[in-house]
Amino acid sequence: MDPAPPARGNPRPVDAGGVDARRLSILSVSHMPASPPRFGAQARMHGLMMELARRHDLTAVTLVDDAYDLDECRRAMQAYCRDVVLVRNPYGRDGLSKRLLQLRSLVSGQSFDRLRVALPELQRVLDRVLGATRFDIVNLEFPYLGHCRFRQAPAGEQPPRLIVDSHEIAYDLARQFAATGASLGRRLYAGANWRKLRREELAAYAGADGVYLCSTDDEKRLHDDLPNVCTAVIPNAADIAFYQPRSTDPAPDGRTVVYFGLLSTIPNIDAVTHFVQDIWPAIAARHPDARCKIIGGRPPPSLLALAGPRVELTGFVPDLRPHLASAAAVVVPLRLGGGTRLKIVEAMAMGKAIVSTSLGAEGIDARAGRDILIENDPAGFADAVSRLLAEPDLAARIGGAAREVAVDKYAWRAAAQALEGFYRRILETPPS
Repeated sequence: MDPAPPARGNPRPVDAGGVDARRLSILSVSHMPASPPRFGAQARMHGLMMELARRHDLTAVTLVDDAYDLDECRRAMQAYCRDVVLVRNPYGRDGLSKRLLQLRSLVSGQSFDRLRVALPELQRVLDRVLGATRFDIVNLEFPYLGHCRFRQAPAGEQPPRLIVDSHEIAYDLARQFAATGASLGRRLYAGANWRKLRREELAAYAGADGVYLCSTDDEKRLHDDLPNVCTAVIPNAADIAFYQPRSTDPAPDGRTVVYFGLLSTIPNIDAVTHFVQDIWPAIAARHPDARCKIIGGRPPPSLLALAGPRVELTGFVPDLRPHLASAAAVVVPLRLGGGTRLKIVEAMAMGKAIVSTSLGAEGIDARAGRDILIENDPAGFADAVSRLLAEPDLAARIGGAAREVAVDKYAWRAAAQALEGFYRRILETPPS
């Protein structure tokens, strides 16, 4: 809604810094729950929503796949939302159900990503919620639900403005999969799917009042296709009070190299496979006591097969901090992906020395060689990790500089304030 100009003698409330302090009513809509955060996309949603809830009224409508505990998600989100509506997604299953939906998508004009969330029940819930409460903003996480009808309001009220959190340019990521898929079948499938996804995703962005992205690189990619879309960069961040070095944590052991992330995603599967097969052997040969620890839930059989005497897959862990604290180095050997990596800002907040590819560190405002080490070829990557194992003082110095960058630039509070500013900018602009 376009707020009316303040009446004389009744000015718009401002805070001590002169910033508009009017509480906004925000409806957050997503195809996955934000809390409890177990991987990067959830951490972004959770961090921003927790901070926004300090100043504004949040309601959440969220699809929930079988992999999530409905009651656990509801309790976690009720801690900061005034209302939480969770809708079980019958298409949110792995295995045969997922394969059948993928086959259906091959003969459909819609992408698999759209078919997976196309639930009439969700629209009925949105109709009820939007018809009962007037919202200033509908914040849509990802573009996959862009087909839903969001511009609704109680009788006599102005409809909300629609803002999309891109997280990543999904069709560009799918296009990468089409070019680099492990098998011919996967490449052909991704090649058919990404074009449908591109059409749907661009339509969602074009139909919104604004889009915010994780990095200037993604912003440029979007503007290449939609030059006139209103955008803002809201970077990923970390809970710097939670992720910080603690005296109770174990000290770096000088030999453990850690990778962490949700292991069911294609970029993480590729990164782990690449590291263990192409990089780790050179590190292991130079450091006989070194070990590799891979942390994350839902690893496929191809990753489980990589485990060995010096390569451990821990599965999901409830608290990353002790594992990161004891690590000699954190590695991010990503070759596919978009957005910015939560794993990097969280490891930086923990004061860890990180070795990453250029793509892995894309969008992170850190100086190579001082705050992070950047290497793209396997030999150079292995050399950088070996240096950190051999020189603990270097690892400590880089980790300390990384912590300073995280505190200065990547706290959720600052990111949420920037997002609030984007909301208000959209609200002050007449709808097109």
